[in-house]
Amino acid sequence: MLAKLTSKNQLTLPKAATLAVGATEYFDVEVRDGAIVLTPVRIQRADAVRAKLAELDLTQADLDDAVAWARQRVAEPAGTYAMKSPARAATPRKAGKRKP
Repeated sequence: MLAKLTSKNQLTLPKAATLAVGATEYFDVEVRDGAIVLTPVRIQRADAVRAKLAELDLTQADLDDAVAWARQRVAEPAGTYAMKSPARAATPRKAGKRKP
């Protein structure tokens, strides 16, 4: 198969080559012993993440709670991960400067 490099450094891949590797938009480019090697990369799309969240029956409120909990843990010094009351744990932290 033959492909031509344009003046803008673009390359059109032959249809037979793209059909052989399946539907993909991105390729990892590597130079190996003077040859350019293209490897298809499949990037997970947001729809797949949403489908997984739905499969796990997670709601937006669950995600908001998890983010609030994680932010609270990051803001606390190491070794202070004692259990907090549920009311305190569910309260979102305000953005701003952290105290030293």
